[in-house]
Amino acid sequence: MKIKNILPLLLFLTSISFFAQNGKIDEKREKIKAFKVSFLTTELELTSTEAEKFWPIYNAYDDKQYELKYLKMKTYIKQLKDENLKNLSDKEAATLLSQIESTDKEIYQLRDKYMSSLKKVLPAKKILLLKKSEDDFNRKLLQQYRDKGNKD
Repeated sequence: MKIKNILPLLLFLTSISFFAQNGKIDEKREKIKAFKVSFLTTELELTSTEAEKFWPIYNAYDDKQYELKYLKMKTYIKQLKDENLKNLSDKEAATLLSQIESTDKEIYQLRDKYMSSLKKVLPAKKILLLKKSEDDFNRKLLQQYRDKGNKD
C-alpha cells in the first residue's frame, strides 16, 4: 500500500479515536450532572414553584461556568506547561496573562449575576444550603474518584 493511501486512513482513524474520547468525556459529564441534579434536589427540598424557577437558572450557570472554567481555561493551561512557558516571549506571556485575567473576571461576573438571580427565586437559607450541598457533592465525587483509583 502506498504512503499516499495510508495517510488519509491514519488521519481518519485518529479522528475517530479523538471523537470517541470526547464522547466518553461528554458522557461522563452528563452522568455526573444527572447525579448532581438528583443530589441537589434531595438536599434542597425545593417546592415545585422554587424548582421551576431554580433549575433553568442553575443549568444556564452551570453550562456557562463549565465553558469558562474547563474549556477556555484548558487552552491557557496547555500554554503554561514548563516547556511552553520557557519558550514564551514577554509579549506572549503578557497576552496570555491578560486572557487569564479576563476569563477570571468573566467567571466572577457570571457568579455575581447567578447569585442575584438566585436571590429572586430562593430564600437566603436555601442559597446557603445550595452552596453547602454543592461542596458536599464535590467532596463525595472526589472521594469516589479516589476510591476508584485505589482499586485499580
